[in-house]
Amino acid sequence: MLIISQKGKKAVRLDQSPFLKEGHLQEYIYENPEVIPLYETKEDISLLILSREFPTSSGPIDAIGVDKDGDIYLVETKLYKNPDKRLVVAQALDYGASLWRSGMDFPDFVANLNQSVNKKFKTDLNGKLIEFFHLESTDEADLMLENIKRNLNEGIFKFVVLMDKLHHQLKDLIVFLNQNSKFDVYAVELEYYQHDTWEIMIPKLFGAEVKKDIKVANGRTEKSWDEASFFEDAKQYLSDNDRQALDDLYRFFKNNFSVKFGSGSTRGSFSVQLVKNDSPLSLLEVTAKGKLQFYLSSLAKRGININEIQKLVDDLSEIDSSFQVSGDLAHSYSSAKVSSLNEDDKIYRLKNALIEYRDLWQA
Repeated sequence: MLIISQKGKKAVRLDQSPFLKEGHLQEYIYENPEVIPLYETKEDISLLILSREFPTSSGPIDAIGVDKDGDIYLVETKLYKNPDKRLVVAQALDYGASLWRSGMDFPDFVANLNQSVNKKFKTDLNGKLIEFFHLESTDEADLMLENIKRNLNEGIFKFVVLMDKLHHQLKDLIVFLNQNSKFDVYAVELEYYQHDTWEIMIPKLFGAEVKKDIKVANGRTEKSWDEASFFEDAKQYLSDNDRQALDDLYRFFKNNFSVKFGSGSTRGSFSVQLVKNDSPLSLLEVTAKGKLQFYLSSLAKRGININEIQKLVDDLSEIDSSFQVSGDLAHSYSSAKVSSLNEDDKIYRLKNALIEYRDLWQA
């Protein structure tokens, strides 16, 4: 049960509420994919749900989504009272096998997704990918689609099973599969509460704790970036002056924050982290193309006050107007290129601002 109150008064006890229909759970996930705690599997991930009830020869997949790396997520929802709960993983795998074995041409796959995307978002698939993932160009969207195509052709999917209650046998099965396969299966247990017009969801992810000895992404061994390979990659995109500015920023981040290089991506990148409540909190990502992208949504998820996030955006925007954000801060990014920062005293001012927020949030 939960206890909620208003400023320490009028406490109300809430008992867990049931999902009366699987359709309710499906619709909730379709509208609120962030309830799936995939950030435990991949840092600063955002999941875009592209289609609901996607057809296969074995039956419709409840939902299909993608992340920025082009990984494909097949989402299946089941209520605990459903008699086939022990078979839910097999059902999800069967849908994935059907999607792979169908030999669906990628243009047909994209056409199906386009139809769903246009109906929900009033735009096409490319436009939605660019808008949702804050891509810089159609070239980045095309690269993302190439990764999606490769995953589809090779049957490399990430399976997500959502239930209102998980039982131990299902958890054991997921751990076994993740230890002995190249694909990933995650289960999410959702506790659901209602109070007046409010809905409260508490998700718990299972399967992410299994670390495979050999990580495979898109059918190949993941590439792990480091300082040398990152700056070698940057030579393709940046002028000498901008690379020097990027190197200056990197040394600053390395000396005053924690730097973690990415892996499994087609582009060099590293994240800049601080420590909050004894665990790492990602502040921004820096790419070899010289792009600095602040993860505002990640800050909001970790409990940073929205007013403090707004102040960060305001301070960044004063340094360079590219950092401006329109819309919901809790689901946004703020980004600028090192080429626009490499003038006047912008980098100096950026360093001072980041030290201020590090001291404010690091604990």
